[in-house]
Amino acid sequence: MIYILTMLVLLVSLSHASYAQEITFHGFLQGNLSARITGEDTYAPIESGDFLSGEEKLRGEVTGSSGNSGFALKIDFVHDSISDEDRIDLREGYIDYRSTNFDIRVGRQIITWGAGDLLFINDIFPKNYSALFSGQPLEYLKIGSDAAKISAYSDIISAELVIMPFFEPYTFPDPERFFLYSPMMVKGEDVPGKELDNTEIAIRLYRQVGRFDTSLYVYKGFYKIPGMKPLSSTEAALFYPELSVYGFSMQGYFANGVLSLEGGYYDSMDDKDGDDPTITNSTARYIAGYSKQLWTDFTASAQIYGEYMQEYDKYEDYHPPEFPKTDRLHQLITIRFNQMLKYNTLRLSLFSFYSPDDEDYFIIPEVRYNITDSMWTTVGLNIFGGEDSTTFFGQLGKNDNFYATIRFEF
Repeated sequence: MIYILTMLVLLVSLSHASYAQEITFHGFLQGNLSARITGEDTYAPIESGDFLSGEEKLRGEVTGSSGNSGFALKIDFVHDSISDEDRIDLREGYIDYRSTNFDIRVGRQIITWGAGDLLFINDIFPKNYSALFSGQPLEYLKIGSDAAKISAYSDIISAELVIMPFFEPYTFPDPERFFLYSPMMVKGEDVPGKELDNTEIAIRLYRQVGRFDTSLYVYKGFYKIPGMKPLSSTEAALFYPELSVYGFSMQGYFANGVLSLEGGYYDSMDDKDGDDPTITNSTARYIAGYSKQLWTDFTASAQIYGEYMQEYDKYEDYHPPEFPKTDRLHQLITIRFNQMLKYNTLRLSLFSFYSPDDEDYFIIPEVRYNITDSMWTTVGLNIFGGEDSTTFFGQLGKNDNFYATIRFEF
């Protein structure tokens, strides 16, 4: 908190100096509520009753520039009505330097790579799935990375290098608010230490190829989804194995719509032979998607996502019987519909996930209405289910929820 307040004082001071003509202030005041509608009786460790989220949030945004340099600061002041606690979240806070052929950005920043719609292969940056599953605005799916990003440009090819010295895993639903499946009781978490050897490196090379924005990717770091290392027959500790990713993406105009293709190879550096049951085997992954406007203000899109596991015979040989098995090929199909009405002030949308091998699903119907130019509201549902309560979406079947958000921007 002291660091954030110091940054605020510094930036306000800068506004009285050479930045005075180029400082801008923005923000919003937001309320968000999400409540479980399944009627399940709650029990320990769930402490939030029927509510998954209940927050009031004040966002402050300050940006400025002078010549080739600039900065941005985005801070959320949050009151959690469920826990009755206050917190300050630094969403982004970085300094920029820009020149003709390269840019440098240092600090906490949200980075997005790849061509998927709510599906990710080469976007290995932090994400918050608890926010997605509880109906918070979609921007909160992404978490800022404390990183240095260097971008270089040329007529032949352009590049981005991202250096992340501090590991940030994905955030998943909290068992104190969600009904979840776990084959073992979790006791502790082994997170990669703050050492130079654990610095994550990501590289993107990109250029236009015909009508397609084309990129190549390389990543060296760690899985953002933890593995489980058994401590006893009933207890396990979470840990994050080493990971390298090599991939590509293409997105562009095709057949009166937008075609998206993405692929990647997830190389499990700590288990190349596939004989360690606590570490995810290496996988080849792909996304193919297509989006098209079918009539005025109505857009439809679909994607197919797949993970093909390497060394599957060894996976079957060494897999612990108390853990659910994964098929050699795991797939997800998504469909999105968007209809704009009333001069684009009303949006009706539907996004759905379905896995044909896990036989589970996640459906998000939503209505958004712009009350004024500065105020909007959304209401929607998160609907989960599946044939088995041990699959990713199936385990969330008791957490169907209604959510509502209202935001005033200034």
